Amino acid sequence: MAEIREKPLLGKVIIRGKIFCETGLHIGAARESLEIGGLDAPVIRDPLSREPYIPGSSLKGKMRSLLEKKERKPFNRYGGQNVWRHECTDPKCSVCRLFGSTGGKEGDNLPARLIVRDCYLTDESRRELEKIETGLQFTEWKFENSLDRITAASNPRQIERVPKGSEFSFEIVYNVETGDKDEVKEDLNNILDLLNLLQDDYLGGHGSRGYGKVKFKVETFEGRKIDFYTAKEKEEREKALLAPELKEKTPANCKANIESLVSFLLG
Repeated sequence: MAEIREKPLLGKVIIRGKIFCETGLHIGAARESLEIGGLDAPVIRDPLSREPYIPGSSLKGKMRSLLEKKERKPFNRYGGQNVWRHECTDPKCSVCRLFGSTGGKEGDNLPARLIVRDCYLTDESRRELEKIETGLQFTEWKFENSLDRITAASNPRQIERVPKGSEFSFEIVYNVETGDKDEVKEDLNNILDLLNLLQDDYLGGHGSRGYGKVKFKVETFEGRKIDFYTAKEKEEREKALLAPELKEKTPANCKANIESLVSFLLG
């Protein structure tokens, strides 16, 4: 008899809010051309609006990296360009079940439970950044210089960054794919711990030189049973949704709602 394989989707936990830049932010993009006096390191922009944004892959990758270090996971997978990371096929691995992994053979993959959306400027930030006069659209120049320790010869460079005070909207979705309450609680605790930890780390490049200090403001931390997506009546949808009121809008304080969300979703 053939083995029956399944991966149930029991519900979703959705975290939404704002990312506030406490210092300038640089998430780089490839240069389209080389110009004398031009930027050495441009930021990534939406190709249609030309607005800077935070790719979901950048935020997710940083969160994964912090969890690998926090859990002291071995960096056993080579990703090219001298980059190593942790990756395994153990479904109990707190890193790989949350962020996903690719196995060495067919059937060994662990699809990620975590979805991290691209983060775009809030309307208020867009209006404020439209007013600045830097010669760049929505961003600023940051001039830096490296000096030869012997001759004092300089190597100036121009880095583009999103100014301090800018704000982006974020959305993170966690797929509830197991009835194991302890496992779901561990995953949700890890997600909130990582957002909290990231506030004392940095997002993007050049963090050791002051870039990328951010703060997360959580506005929504809600659980949706799978029935929410098939319900035809408003009353049915409301019964399948739990959205606790958040007294403190920080990742750390959201942890107080994990127990009730998991009980609601899994009974």
